[in-house]
Amino acid sequence: MLGLAATRVRWRKLDPVALNAWMGACVVIILFWQLSGGFKPGLSFHLLGSTAFALLAGPWMAMIGMAIVLLALAAWGTLDWGSLGLVFLICVACPVTITGVALRLAQRFLPANYFIYLFLNAFLIGGASFFASALLLVATLGLADVYPPDELLYDVLPFYFLLSWSEAFTTGLMMSIFVVYKPHWVATFDDRRYLYNKPPL
Repeated sequence: MLGLAATRVRWRKLDPVALNAWMGACVVIILFWQLSGGFKPGLSFHLLGSTAFALLAGPWMAMIGMAIVLLALAAWGTLDWGSLGLVFLICVACPVTITGVALRLAQRFLPANYFIYLFLNAFLIGGASFFASALLLVATLGLADVYPPDELLYDVLPFYFLLSWSEAFTTGLMMSIFVVYKPHWVATFDDRRYLYNKPPL
């Protein structure tokens, strides 16, 4: 997946300013992951930032950036090296893919509206993609017999559901700030599409 992402990025056309924002996003997401709570191995509660990263830099650059984040966390000792591939699939590939597909569908079938972009693609998809990752994590741990399914379903999943609202709010707030003050940082937001060239009322 990383190889595919690397081939899909137009490296020579990258905006240096947007690239600086991408590197800054990597640092911020590392901090998000460091501010985690957990009471059992394999279960940690923290914001992912994957949807915000995908909207900010595009899905392919987000995957590459999140891979760098995971490597930094493993080097720091927050993640185990042997779990990086699985964590990437669950916490990066899943939400980034959902975000990318939802954005494509919204652009194709819904009006080019500023509030649709923020409320649907940032807020709702941010929370939904987080909870989808949580479901995938719980299912993986249950199928691997790491923890009893009942414990995962009734004691763990509700915490992830509540945290998904924090992910939704944080993603919506961050993207609202970026598209207002730094729209050139946001690869998936086009002023000409969402703000200009509107048909007369």
